[in-house]
Amino acid sequence: MGGRDGKDATSAVRRAYLRTARTVGELLAEPEVAAAWHAPSALDGVTVGDLAGHLAAQTFLVPRALAEPLPTDRANPVRLLDYCAAAGRTGSAPDDAAGIRIHPGGARTAAEGPRALADRAAATVTALGPALAAEPADRLVHLPWGPWTLRLDDFLVSRMMELAVHADDLAFSVGLPTPPIPAAGLDTVIRLLTRLSVRRHGPTALLRTLARAERAPATVAAF
Repeated sequence: MGGRDGKDATSAVRRAYLRTARTVGELLAEPEVAAAWHAPSALDGVTVGDLAGHLAAQTFLVPRALAEPLPTDRANPVRLLDYCAAAGRTGSAPDDAAGIRIHPGGARTAAEGPRALADRAAATVTALGPALAAEPADRLVHLPWGPWTLRLDDFLVSRMMELAVHADDLAFSVGLPTPPIPAAGLDTVIRLLTRLSVRRHGPTALLRTLARAERAPATVAAF
């Protein structure tokens, strides 16, 4: 991703992640989110507070992953697309994605309340700026919630996808416009979703959806 220079590409991903996380942090602080905290969200079985907690967790998980020791027997990172498939991000029913992966963790994270959650998310993103800049380009992270070791930048791309997709869910849930995800972050997320769509449906299905609506399949959803 990015230019031919690995260091520049790494920096671009980390900058895009931070900008995306800041934009989502502004959404978390909106009064409409706090006012609808206990109301149902656009996702079945998930409250607005649960969804906000899941969004904020995409910042909290980064320092947690950076602090996790790297097992000596897992020095070879998993590719991003393989991680997405292995983690169950593709091929699952929408209610599985909402009810199983968002609700329990999101509810725990949201328990501190809307203002405290928004403040902690903002502080975490601020602290991550120098922390990410200090990490080497080839930094690996081991995820404490699964048997996966990834490149730090690939992990940040996966968090950007979560931030962008669920920011739209949260904004829609409370009647706000979808926040303008910075171009670099949005381009990265769309690229990942496109690759996941091709992996799931094949290139012809995506080609027809984009260029030949009369022959397009019913869906080319990445998940």
